[in-house]
Amino acid sequence: MKTTIYKANERGTANHGWLKANFSFSFANYYNPEKENFGALRVLNDDIIDAAMGFGTHPHDNMEIITIPLEGALKHKDSMSNKWIVIETGEVQVMSAGTGLMHSEMNNSSSEPINLFQIWIFPNKNGVSPRYDQKKFDALARNNKLQVLVSSIDDNEINESLKIHQDAQISRIDLSENTEFNYQLKSENHGVYMMVINGEIIIKNEVLSKRDAIGISQTKTINLKAKTISEVLFIEVPMLF
Repeated sequence: MKTTIYKANERGTANHGWLKANFSFSFANYYNPEKENFGALRVLNDDIIDAAMGFGTHPHDNMEIITIPLEGALKHKDSMSNKWIVIETGEVQVMSAGTGLMHSEMNNSSSEPINLFQIWIFPNKNGVSPRYDQKKFDALARNNKLQVLVSSIDDNEINESLKIHQDAQISRIDLSENTEFNYQLKSENHGVYMMVINGEIIIKNEVLSKRDAIGISQTKTINLKAKTISEVLFIEVPMLF
């Protein structure tokens, strides 16, 4: 088993006034040659966006982009004729940029900030037709049980998840205090990037707190235990792509 710890206070940061960002991997003006990606996972940004502010129209291509609002609501428009669709906390948004598109993302509130995760995953197919989707997930369904949010568009076994063009899986679990959980990887060629959204967990005798993360590969099963009530995000990706 290969492991790498990523402490929350060691992430890259940016403060643009209206945007306060934490970068798990090199992004924009933050560059760390040891943190360019984790397998096919290219970006995990933890953003706080002020009320009525956001990202103006800009392009993307050949990237799978996933947005998870944690507090607040986002609104989205794009060149695929989607006009200011609202994405609430509890929902997840996916966008396959493919051959290219333009989009904008704004805080939907005029008075409250929004906190969200933005995730970029390298696709396993370039030049696909751009596509967009979003879905609401019941938080109660992940109490001490893995809830798959995103999976491969080629995976017909997981029907309740959103789909992307990569053999990847994004999941969440909410663990009760002192609860153990075994995460099973899909393949020995995969790794999983685990981030503690809230709470405190123990994994391989390492204590991870809020926004700490660990990258694990070269194993089939990972055991973790919640020291306190905890929320954990799993991003499983191919390590060779």
